[in-house]
Amino acid sequence: MWKILALSAGLALVSSGAAMAQPQCDQRDSVLQVLQQKYKEQPVALGVTHNGGLVEVLTTGNGNTWSIIVTTPQGMSCLVAAGEGWKAMQQVALDPEA
Repeated sequence: MWKILALSAGLALVSSGAAMAQPQCDQRDSVLQVLQQKYKEQPVALGVTHNGGLVEVLTTGNGNTWSIIVTTPQGMSCLVAAGEGWKAMQQVALDPEA
């Protein structure tokens, strides 16, 4: 339980604009739960890193807040960035011959 409280405190600092000394980390399920309960954020985008990690962007339906987490293959997630005013961009097909 103390991990969730510490993560919540860390998220509050990040969303208020304070500098984060080190990433806030916990098991992925716990991080997702805190972001959903406190900010109503859900994953909207993801990608796999070259070493098997998972990068996820979470945001509210209206984009008021957003968070980016990175999860190791072992399931440990770290909040690496958070803020306000997320705007999804329309995906544009790239010309493969350009």
